[in-house]
Amino acid sequence: MDSLNFVSAARSAVGLIRNGNEDGALTHPQLIAVADGMGGHAGGEVASSIALEILARRAAVFTDKEIDRDSADDYFNSTIDEIDNALKVASDEDPKLSGLGTTLTALFTREGQAVLLHVGDSRAYRIRGAAIEQLSVDHTVMQELLSAGTITQADIAEHPQRSMLTQALMGSQTLSIGLHLFDLKEGDRFILCSDGLSGVLTDKEIKTLVKSQSPKDAVAALVDATYINGAPDNVTVIVADIAGSASAQTAIEFFGTAAS
Repeated sequence: MDSLNFVSAARSAVGLIRNGNEDGALTHPQLIAVADGMGGHAGGEVASSIALEILARRAAVFTDKEIDRDSADDYFNSTIDEIDNALKVASDEDPKLSGLGTTLTALFTREGQAVLLHVGDSRAYRIRGAAIEQLSVDHTVMQELLSAGTITQADIAEHPQRSMLTQALMGSQTLSIGLHLFDLKEGDRFILCSDGLSGVLTDKEIKTLVKSQSPKDAVAALVDATYINGAPDNVTVIVADIAGSASAQTAIEFFGTAAS
């Protein structure tokens, strides 16, 4: 079970409307993550880069085969606190970065499980067989209203608060985020994406586009589809398959803001 790893591909694109890219992503055989930054000036780019750089540095510890499960999970989870502290420092040191923030959705594999750390509205999906399942729950006003039965799915597109987050990493130091565990099977496919993808394509469209494609071709198909549909936001996507064989990738690779 310990040999189950991600075999992944990723891409981060500006889209057709935005002038810059505030998204970022990283991939590794045991870790994948997407961050969607926000804030004026360069705040969004800085925030997503900080989040992914801290996560990458910590990965050397929580993905170590010698660390026990509870310690790995605790260290992975406490990444949130270090990122939030770093964002506060960055904002305090540079007033132009006031209001910076980022989402973070990250998965790491250990002992036959995928461990999800999630803040904001970037999403994690799993495709197993013919079914697609959203593993993350959006931290948005829309999701709260949906959960309460106040609105329906059909109401979201025209709702004035459709993009409003209820939780994000913004240096506020008030977050309490738990981990979520999912079992792994060889052949599972995971998709991590910013809302530049999930806000344009339905879950059914996502599943159809990636069916019977390699991770690299699946990523290309998803990004191309967002552009065909207007790509109003930055779009970042990772497609990662669970395989028992060793991955050719050995080091962390960055995409989008964190790659610069």
